[in-house]
Amino acid sequence: MKEALAAIAVILTFVAYVPYIRLIRRGAIKPHVFSWIIWGLSTFLAFIGQLAGNGGIGAWPIGVSGLITLYVAWLAWERRADSTVTPTDWAFFATALASLPVWWITRDPLWAIIILTVVDILGFGPTFRRAYHLPWGESVPYYVLMAVRNCVSIGALVTYSWTTVLFPGAIALSCATFVVMVLWRRRSIPRPATGAGLA
Repeated sequence: MKEALAAIAVILTFVAYVPYIRLIRRGAIKPHVFSWIIWGLSTFLAFIGQLAGNGGIGAWPIGVSGLITLYVAWLAWERRADSTVTPTDWAFFATALASLPVWWITRDPLWAIIILTVVDILGFGPTFRRAYHLPWGESVPYYVLMAVRNCVSIGALVTYSWTTVLFPGAIALSCATFVVMVLWRRRSIPRPATGAGLA
């Protein structure tokens, strides 16, 4: 059963990412580079923390996601998808990077996961800011799938503890909150006439 849930979570990861990557390549989506670098680093390190906390096969969807997220960060940089950087974005980025070395200092999987979860949520800052002003520039289905994927990956965990559940649970909640915000903002901002708006 755990293996099946882990497999479903990995499949959902690809189902979410493949269309998203295609949209980036087409120029329909302009992801924020800072967010994706932060998410890639924190997600992959959280995967290592989950393994240390005996998350077992349920941790692997997070590991796969971390690798793909780093690829999206590279793609966003290469395409210069969103090069708009505000002082607030720099603050989110600097805070996130400053928090990462604590992973090595604490040597405790739980504290590492707490820190990485905070870092990942901080990474949402630039994307949240951009989507608030340009709600049609993000893919709602992607974030819905990621929320569901994280819930499924929790079901696939071998051991349930704060160390294994906190990161995917917080990310699922963040994605759901992001979707609600984007849909709410779309009610007051019309879809772009160019057809560049997304679902």
